[in-house]
This record gives sequence, structure tokens and C-alpha cells, in this order.
Amino acid sequence: MPSETLDFLSNPLRTREDLQRACTSLLDPLELYTSPNGARIKLGYTATHYDDIAAQLEGFARPLWGLASLLHGGGDYPGHERWTRGFAAGTDPDSEEFWGFTRGKDQRMVEMSPIGFTLAMAPEKFFQPLPQQAKDNLIAWLGCINGKDMPDTNWLWFRVFANLGLSKINAPYSASQLKADLDHLDTFYLGDGWSRDGPAGVRQLDYYSGSFAIQYAQLVYSKLAAKEDPERCEEYRERARLFAKTFIHWFDEDGRSAPFGRSLTYRFAMASFWGALAFADVEVPGISWGVIKGMLLRHMRYWTTQPGAFTRDGVFTIGYTYPNMNMTENYNSPGSPYWAFKAFIPLALPETHPFWTAEEEPFPIASIPKVFPSEHPGHICSHLGGHTFLLSSGQSCHYPLRAGAEKYGKLAYSTAFGYSVPTGTLLLDQHAPDNTIALSEDGGVVWKVRRECDDARLEYENLSDKANSLCWLRAVWRPWKDVEVETILVPPHPDTPLWHIRVHRVKTGRELLSSDAGFSNYGQRKDGRALDAVEASSFATGDDTVLDGKSSSSQPAEEAAWALASSAGGVVAVRDLTHLTLPNSSAPRRKGEVTILDANTNIIYSRSVMPTIIGSHLGSSRDEWLVTGIFALPSRVGQDGVPKSAWIGEWSKTPVVPGAILKIISSA
Repeated sequence: MPSETLDFLSNPLRTREDLQRACTSLLDPLELYTSPNGARIKLGYTATHYDDIAAQLEGFARPLWGLASLLHGGGDYPGHERWTRGFAAGTDPDSEEFWGFTRGKDQRMVEMSPIGFTLAMAPEKFFQPLPQQAKDNLIAWLGCINGKDMPDTNWLWFRVFANLGLSKINAPYSASQLKADLDHLDTFYLGDGWSRDGPAGVRQLDYYSGSFAIQYAQLVYSKLAAKEDPERCEEYRERARLFAKTFIHWFDEDGRSAPFGRSLTYRFAMASFWGALAFADVEVPGISWGVIKGMLLRHMRYWTTQPGAFTRDGVFTIGYTYPNMNMTENYNSPGSPYWAFKAFIPLALPETHPFWTAEEEPFPIASIPKVFPSEHPGHICSHLGGHTFLLSSGQSCHYPLRAGAEKYGKLAYSTAFGYSVPTGTLLLDQHAPDNTIALSEDGGVVWKVRRECDDARLEYENLSDKANSLCWLRAVWRPWKDVEVETILVPPHPDTPLWHIRVHRVKTGRELLSSDAGFSNYGQRKDGRALDAVEASSFATGDDTVLDGKSSSSQPAEEAAWALASSAGGVVAVRDLTHLTLPNSSAPRRKGEVTILDANTNIIYSRSVMPTIIGSHLGSSRDEWLVTGIFALPSRVGQDGVPKSAWIGEWSKTPVVPGAILKIISSA
């Protein structure tokens, strides 16, 4: 393995110098793939919905998020001249490497954003050295974004940055377009720091609301346009302070962030919000500079433990922790992952900035709520039991995204266990419906999962004291005209911290099978072979070691069907609580099963298994209530599994359905 990759994977990422070296070590491998005149970087051969020239422009432009920050902060990278030459060749209509002028809704618009940022941050490196004709070409090329049709999403920020960059080099730009775009973007704002990404009426609040786009862009704008637009910039800074209080709950003590939504191949861009806070000099009450520093650097260190995120010559792969086209979107080119370079923005800060002078502090697990309801995104965040995850209800993508149901519609998203995407359309192993309820009308061949739902809401037992009240998520899913599933998601209770509860009301006019699955988990033993079936009696016997195995009540159980899988990833399990909770229930008994999922379904583990409870439902006009307990304890980063003593006592407990939920059931 070449030294570039080894250097990043062995980087301690504790200091400003470490982060500088991380940036340059990921820039170096790009030289091999750069065109003779520097304007195009072709990193692979997989296709996107846009043309390959735009994809090669993507490979050129996105690393600039980091390179411009590095140079602005006084860092050095001799290879920057490749990009300087590329600006001249890429914007010259007579050049063989010309990028082409943008059309409406063109991928070139996206890449104008890092280019505008670069002109604002490091004009002395990339603009001033150009001959006058090359300067004129660059100005004309970037300015042609104005007046073009754009998606009604975060894309509008790309035009903002194009015009901002032009203004910073005293070039002609459209002040009216800049203001109109900002005014419209401000209509996306919902409150508590959250902005939707997409048209009104669609609930889509993911990393684009934060690190990937909107919050990041607002913070950078608030720094670069503070003199010209002070009132708006201060509003953006206040939004960031509010957002930080929620977004911190998307991370865990090891730096992992909850994989949720689209574009996760951008990897450590997920934490770039924390660096942008520092760049904009935004202090957050209750969150120190040491904590902010730790939020970014811990996340970066997590990626040093994931060699599958890179090729052997140090180039990002398309995927998450390993190369995985199943999870991608049709706009992911080989250059797309370099959006991750947004995370290098603290390199623009001097070494005297409090972000760099502060001692890094650990994740503030002791001072934040262990269960945190977040109304705008429709989440309940939990840090109980050594596990950080989001319960989720009501989100969907505003267009028919590949695997959109998996990226937005699942019931829980874990920093440790991730989520799974389908590889095909047949049987549970290809559908991979972890952390959701799935239904089949053909005996288990084809399964439906929740992509959109109705009447999604966050409810409280005591509205007058939300901070101390029990809360839950509730929504209705109608997969067929004669089928209705209402789901209630209840977060963990301190007495049973490794459990959370799902309650489903199923009303069906047809015969169905249901799968109510928990977190999927790494599916191999320590020796790399598939997990063996083990007897339940082995859970509490033998040495206090990591259990490598899977077990389930394979036949309908009289009391509580269950399924469990334990491996280097941790322990995951499900248990049917229906008849324990509702002794008079007429619901059919369900059975437990550990399904071996198709390879490359889970975005974190390329080989995985899924514990689930399988039920049969006859068509009728009555409501049928199902109650399922979801159990999980992940491994910490660097730990291969958890010993039996860490979870067997909690597994033996039965989580209690709160009285407020029982009232909902009884009153239905």
C-alpha cells in the first residue's frame, strides 16, 4: 500500500499540523489522475446522470474546499499550481480541457461553489497569477451561472458562492441575483437552527441541512460577507448556535456520526459543521472550543480506522466504510467523495485561534440529555446504554431517490450499526429491511418498506413540561389501499437502557407476512467465517468472552419470540413483547429469525446479519397490535465485540411499555 494512504490512516489527527498533513496526503494521489493542463481529474469509470466532463470537473473542484483553506491559513502545498493551470485550461473555450458553459440544472453549477470559495480565500494563488485572458475567461465562465434555472434546494447556495467569489476579486457579479437567492434560501428556515432542503411540504432534514450544505454555507457566508450583509450574517450565526445544540446528538463518544439520508459517500464532511463554526468565530454557549475541536477531530480519527474508504493508492472510493455502489446516488462520480474536504476548513484559521489553542475535550456525554427529542427533523436521539442512535419518523426525499426508503424511512439510525440498502427485489436477504417493519403479500418473496408516511408527529405525555416528559414518535403508513400500519417509537428508559420499543397497529384487508427487524450487525466470527448458530444457554455460561454466534426461537413462541446476533460489531437482538404486554391479544404468535443479509447491504459491514421477528396476518377489518423490543450494544471503535457480562443482565430484563402508550392502545 503506497505511503499516501498509510500516512492518512496512521495520522493521529490531534494538531493543526496533523490536519495539514492529512489534507496534503489526500491531495498528493490526485496528481496521477490529473489531465496534462490540470483542468480535469478522472478518478474512475463509473457513470452518473451528468456527463463525464462534469464528473472530471468535480474531481478538480471539490479538493479545493481543503486546498484553499490550507493556503489561506498560511499552509504550503507546491502542487497547488496544478489547479492554477487548470483554471486557465478549464475555462478557455479553445482548450481541449474546457469544462463547457453551464446550462440550467447542470452539475457544473455545483462545482462553481468550491471555485467561488477558492477565489474568495486564496486569489493570490489561483487568480492573480493568471494571464489577463485567463482571468477574463474564468470570470465569464463563473458568471454564466446567473439567470439559469436551478433546483429549489440547497443548490441556490452554489450560485451564492459563485457571485461571492466574483465579488471578492472585484469582478463583475450579479448583486441582485445574490440577494434574491439568499432571500429565497431564508424561506427554507424552520426554526431551532434547522432549514429544510427542498420544496415546501416535504420533510427532508439531513446532512444537507447542516454540514454538507446549508449550515456550512451560512457560516462561511457569515464570515466572508460580514461587512456587506451584517444583519443576515448575524442571523446565520445565531442559527448555528441553535443548530449545534441539536446536531451534537448525531455523534457518539468515538466520533462516529449517525448515517442518515443521502450522499454519505461524502464521509467526513458529515462533521464539517464543527470546523465551520470555528472558521466563522461562532461561540456556542455551553459548548466549549475544546468540545468543538473534539467533535471534528474525533470524527476525522474515526475515518483513519476505515481503510476501505480509500483505494490502495490513496483515492477515495465510492461508498462508506468500503466501496459500495448499492448505497450510492446517481450523482456520485468517482470525484464526488471529495466534498469531504469541507472538513479541512479549520486550516484557514491561524494557530492562535481558540479552536487550535484549546485542549481537545471528550464528547460531553455527561452534560447533554441522554434522550433528546428533535421536532423539526422528527427524531428522538438516544445516548443511553453506550449506544447513540436516532429514532426517526416522517422524513422522505423530495424526489424518487434510489434507496430513499432506506435512507430516510427506517425507524432507527445508529452511529455504530449504520443501516442497510437493498441489493435486489427478492427475499429478505436482498431487501435487507433492518430497523423497520416490512410487509409481504406473496409469502415472503417481495417485501414493501416505509418510504413515506402520514400524520408523522412527536408526542409528549406532558406538554406543559416537555423537558422532563416521556416522548414518542408516531406515524401512519399505507403500503396498499386496504392496509394501514400505525407505528409508535418509544426511546430507551434508564432502567432498560439497551432496549427501545416499537408498537404497531396493523389493519389489513389481505393476508400478509411481516418482518419487524432490529439493527443489523457484522456477520462473521473472529476467524472470518460466518456466525454459527448457538444455543441460548451459552449466553450465560462459559468464560466471559465475546459471543460469536446467532440464536433465535425459530418456531412461534408461546410467550416471546426472539432473535440475537453477537459478533465483533457488538450485540443486536429483537424480542416479541406482544403477548407479555397485551395478555388478551389475539394476534398470532410470531417467530424469531436471524437473516444472513446479501453481501454489501449494510453500509458499515460488508457482511452482515439481521435479527427479526416474523409474523403472519390474516385479512380482517380489525386492528392487530404488535409490540417489539429492540436490543443493542455496539462495540466501541477499536474493540472487537463486547463480553457477555456487559449485556446478558440487560438482555434478561423485559422492557416495559409505558402507561401512556397502553392508553393509546386501549383507546383505539
